[in-house]
Amino acid sequence: MRIIDFDHVNLAMPLGEEEKARAFYGKVLGLAELEKPPALKGRGGCWFTNGKLEVHLGIEDDFRPARRAHPAFLVEELGELKARCQAAGHEVIDDDANPNYHRFFTNDPFGNRIECVERIEG
Repeated sequence: MRIIDFDHVNLAMPLGEEEKARAFYGKVLGLAELEKPPALKGRGGCWFTNGKLEVHLGIEDDFRPARRAHPAFLVEELGELKARCQAAGHEVIDDDANPNYHRFFTNDPFGNRIECVERIEG
């Protein structure tokens, strides 16, 4: 037995904020919305994919954003994504602590921490 990959990342969001999720994950990050299975649609939230990666946003009744725990998205053309985040009004915090990556942190509309990285070819 061995773990071979991630299936999805699950993040929490508040009830009734799906349009904000679509604006950030769909329009800013460029992920396609994935139709939830019928048995899960009634729970709210929404799912996104890029074909390989899935991000599931589920409703949490007592929602508190994940300010430390976070997904890190591996990106091509990080500067373009940084500009898209800023243009959409999301604060971007550059970080050069890892010498193998260009990276920045931002937050989704709910305050969940999001890391975006691009490998430095050496």
